[in-house]
Order: sequence, then structure tokens, then C-alpha cells
Amino acid sequence: MGLGIPAFPLTIVTHVLGVVATVLVLVWLVSFRGGLAWEDENKQLIFNIHPFLIVFGLIVHGGEAIISYKALPLKKEVKKVVHLGLHGAALSLGIIGIYTAFKFHNESGIANLYSLHSWLGIGVIVLYGIQWIYGFVIFFYPGGTPDIRRFSLPWHALFGLFVFVLAVGTATLGFLEKLTFLENTGLDKYGSEALLVNFTAIITILFGVFVVLSALADTPAAADDYEAI
Repeated sequence: MGLGIPAFPLTIVTHVLGVVATVLVLVWLVSFRGGLAWEDENKQLIFNIHPFLIVFGLIVHGGEAIISYKALPLKKEVKKVVHLGLHGAALSLGIIGIYTAFKFHNESGIANLYSLHSWLGIGVIVLYGIQWIYGFVIFFYPGGTPDIRRFSLPWHALFGLFVFVLAVGTATLGFLEKLTFLENTGLDKYGSEALLVNFTAIITILFGVFVVLSALADTPAAADDYEAI
């Protein structure tokens, strides 16, 4: 199903939004939250790895993987490798990002998995992993039969968009949760940090919207990007 508009201009906007979202989350974490660290007496620096890897890793890499067939002027076989590799990087970085949240909680004496955000986060990474493994086995190696690939392709694409949208929603919930914690401990509700966090969440949502629009937009008639062969 196409939207009646070309995909390429939408993919350009998507790239820009992905860069902006990454820069904004880094500005927030470095300028307002003290930076990032794997080991530190200030455990908040460990936590800061979590939002960075979720936004830059899971969401931006995942979104770029989804639109890679529409955005890259390459042979289909090359696009398939790029698509698989970006999704693999997104999954790996997302797993590390979730691990750092557990690491922060464990070293700070905070309970794990008590919030809706954390429950959804675990669900997202599990579904993402299943989607990636299924795609690898059916479309890459060892590869399914032509009939299996043809049947699986639309469901693979649909489920991938569902998991991606769920990831964006879960990240947005994470921004809200973190900002609420900060405001409850004295952060100015209308201060520069609060505005930056909200704006970063909005840009992340817009990135997700343009990923979906790009995925649904039209490709040139001669393109064979989505043939299940």
C-alpha cells in the first residue's frame, strides 16, 4: 500500500530528525546530567547511557534500517545486508541500553521492573529480537522457500513497524518518567532542562512518524526492493 507520494523526500526528513534527536539527547545528558560513564561513584552517569543507547541505538538505527530500502540508491542485495546490519546494531545497542538501566538500579539499590515503562521496554527488546532472528533465518540465511518468503514478507514488514512504533512509545514514556522524577526532586517544571527533555521526546516521536510515512510511501515503479526472492 502506497501513500501516493514519493518516499525519498520523506527519508531525507527522517535522516535529519534522527540526527537532531541524537544531538538533543546528548546535549541533555552531557550539559544537564553530567555526562555518561560505565563505572562511576555517581551512579546517575551510568544511567545516562540508557537513554542515549535507546534513542541513538534502538530507535534511530532501527528507523534507518526500516527505511533503508526506500532511502539508499543501491542494489537490492546490498540493501538487504544494510537492513539486516542496522537492525542487528539497533538490537545490540538496545540490549546494552537496557542492561545499563538494570546496572544503575542494582548499584543504587533500586528495584527493577516496577514501572510500565520497564515492562514495555522488556517486551520491545524481546519482540525486536524475535523479529530479527526470524528475518535472518527466512530472508538471509539459510533462507526460506520462495513461497514462505512471499507469505512472510508483508507480515514481517507489518510486525516490524508495530515493534518500532511500540519502541518509540516506550521511549516517550521513559522521557516522561525521568522528567517526572526530576521535577519531583526540585527541577523547575518550566526550566531549560524540562523544555529540552520534552522537545527531545517530540523530535523522537516525529522521527518515528516519518519512518512510518517513509515505509508506506511509494517507490519508483521499476524498483524490486520488496520482492520476496
